[in-house]
Amino acid sequence: MIVRISGEDQFRVDEAHEAQLDALDQDVFHALERGDEQAFDAGFSKLIDFVRANGTPLDDEALDASDLILPPADTSLSEAVNDFTGEGWLPE
Repeated sequence: MIVRISGEDQFRVDEAHEAQLDALDQDVFHALERGDEQAFDAGFSKLIDFVRANGTPLDDEALDASDLILPPADTSLSEAVNDFTGEGWLPE
C-alpha cells in the first residue's frame, strides 16, 4: 500500500500492517465524530507516526499512485472535518 502524508513523503507500507493502519484510522474517525480534539490529536499523531515508522519512503522520482493520502501532520480537528468521507481516510 502506498501512503502519502501531504506536504511530506510517500511511503510503501507492507500489507501486513494494513489491519493496524485501519484500526488507527478508525480511532481518528471516531474521535472526529465525537468532536474530541484531544483524542483526535493523539490518534492522528499515532497514525502519522505509524506510517513513518512502518513505511519505506519512496524515492522523490517515484510516480506510484497513492492508495491513501493523509492530510499534513499538523492538521487540526476542525480542518479534518471536511477531509473525512465515509468512515475514515482508508478506502473500503
